[in-house]
Amino acid sequence: MLKANGLTKSYGDTQVLRGIDLEVHRGDFVAVIGGSGSGKSTLLRCLVGKERPDGGEVVFNGVNLTKSSWWARWEASKDWAVIGTADQLNGRRTAFRNVVTGRLRQFSFWRLLLGGKPSEEEHIRAMDHLEQVGLLDKAFQPVEKLSGGEKQRVLIARALSQGAKLIVADDPVSSLDPHSAERMMESFKELYRRETVTVVCALQNIEMAEKYASRIVGIVDGRVEFDIRARRLTAAERNKLLSR
Repeated sequence: MLKANGLTKSYGDTQVLRGIDLEVHRGDFVAVIGGSGSGKSTLLRCLVGKERPDGGEVVFNGVNLTKSSWWARWEASKDWAVIGTADQLNGRRTAFRNVVTGRLRQFSFWRLLLGGKPSEEEHIRAMDHLEQVGLLDKAFQPVEKLSGGEKQRVLIARALSQGAKLIVADDPVSSLDPHSAERMMESFKELYRRETVTVVCALQNIEMAEKYASRIVGIVDGRVEFDIRARRLTAAERNKLLSR
């Protein structure tokens, strides 16, 4: 589904990615872990076109994103969603409206321009996805009144409503309290189990990765140090991550 071959990336004299190879399959929940400056965030940005790698290639569903036209990259981007900070949402709008507007933007620009009134099917879909992330009771509350964890789950619901087959998130739990962080990771786990949605999530919290992901990819100094099925890391593996 998603493949990176020999990705390199530098900023000035600092080399951040040093030939990364990574293959992500449909239905995976891949936790990319590593310390600050390891290159995990840059890797995610290269995977979804937020950064252009200096070398190597990214292939998504058979489309070589590093060599394709902007139109082909735009078409491919319809199948993924990037979950970052809550400023991706309109705080004055309700959770429901943020979710359904994301779908209208994806599929019906002119309807959005003319007021964006959702159809009955779109209404039901948005409510179903809010229910999936445990926010049905908050559907008609303004997003600005929701907690940080709830806002992140609105982003997940919006991604699902858009029909995303791949969700990419850069440390989405870093600013959340422990309970909200657990709820967020539970939502991701349910997605790859029940929805066959692929999740790639950069994390600094090793315990979260061990508990929720189906695969753990350890990044050290811009290289893949290990790629394992999810389990508790050995002392040696932890030391590799923490000693750099």
